[in-house]
Amino acid sequence: MADIRKTVKNIIPTNLFKKIEPYGHLVESIAANVRYGFPSRGMHIIGVTGTNGKTTTTFLIQKMLHTAGYKVGMLSTVAYGEGNNIKPQIEHITTAQAGILQKRLRDFKRAGVEWVVLESSSHSLAQYRTWGVPYEIAVMTNVTNDHLDYHGNFDNYLEAKRRLFTIASRHGRRLGIVNADDPNAQKFIDSAPRSVIYGINNGDLRASDVKLAADHSTYRVKTADEQYDIRVNIPGEFNVSNSLAALAVGRELGLTKSQIETGIAALKGVEGRMTVVDEGQKFKVIIDFASTPDAFDRLFESVRPVTKGKLVAVFGSAGRRDEAKRAIQGEIAGRFSDEVILTEEDDRDIDGDEILQQIAGGAKKAGKKLDKDMFLIRDRTEAIKFAMTRVKSPDDTVVLLGKGHEKTIERADGEHPWSEIETAKLALRERPKKSN
Repeated sequence: MADIRKTVKNIIPTNLFKKIEPYGHLVESIAANVRYGFPSRGMHIIGVTGTNGKTTTTFLIQKMLHTAGYKVGMLSTVAYGEGNNIKPQIEHITTAQAGILQKRLRDFKRAGVEWVVLESSSHSLAQYRTWGVPYEIAVMTNVTNDHLDYHGNFDNYLEAKRRLFTIASRHGRRLGIVNADDPNAQKFIDSAPRSVIYGINNGDLRASDVKLAADHSTYRVKTADEQYDIRVNIPGEFNVSNSLAALAVGRELGLTKSQIETGIAALKGVEGRMTVVDEGQKFKVIIDFASTPDAFDRLFESVRPVTKGKLVAVFGSAGRRDEAKRAIQGEIAGRFSDEVILTEEDDRDIDGDEILQQIAGGAKKAGKKLDKDMFLIRDRTEAIKFAMTRVKSPDDTVVLLGKGHEKTIERADGEHPWSEIETAKLALRERPKKSN
């Protein structure tokens, strides 16, 4: 089907293809459901959507439910599986194509899975790739500008996200869990018969006494009937918000205070999401998938306050994706970081030098100067190696952004194997000894 879709895309006008594409996916989804026997029927499906935080929230919910004894599966950008049998995701996509998705749901059912946490992208919802999946709890982490190259405008993007809540309003618990700190919260609240709202600043479930550390966060949530003392072992204030969504799910399912607290604390990390790389170096190295202006804001606002020394950021911007965000991300990184190193990030068939110049334009607005505190290094491996030579104090931090967990990097000549973590480890091992 993918080959047929590619052929059709090449022979008809782009605007027409965009209009008919979702219905092609719908046909695939119907066929996949029939082939695998509508596997999600009879299972309880929790959908997680949002611009940022979907993956970590999916992991938090799955780990919490599994720790509490639930037979639970998970399908996310990074990994999929059930219980402790979690496998790395190979596809370069958040929500798998219908055939893969339905097969994995069928496999879950055969394994006795009763609950599934499904990370649901705007693309999959707009394209009906999740058709036939009876979501009954919908979780929204946040909605900011992203994927406008596909959706055309923010309203269409928002509507695709909101579709998850529309589906959930027709099944099972019919519940929406919404981040009250998001400006668009009310639109999602209005889309579900019941809602729980959470947040750091607003909401029914509100974090207080928040304490951020370099490798974890703690906070307290007081309700009419309980007080929760939460430790989330993934750093960043945004992960406080993500764990609040998990807490809301736990309360809805009747988990005890101990089950919620223990379950959230049980997750020690998610590959490519605030992942700390330690090869014995004095300074900190953090890898994160952040690739939108909002994600940059959230990450730097969390990392900068706990970095007493130099902060060095390495990142790029994908080709054939939203160009408007490049200068914005350059300016954000330039404002928070002491040095920025701009490099490739799935350039595809777009001129990489042009992409770097667009990002650099934003960094220059923040005061960065070429070859002084801003460096342009096309090859990502070389950029990461260079970054590791720019810091030495235990108070310094290097952040590698945009690739996260992904196992390939896309260039003009196709896909190449990639591991951000292994590349960072190799760069650290190869650093000159006197730099350590």
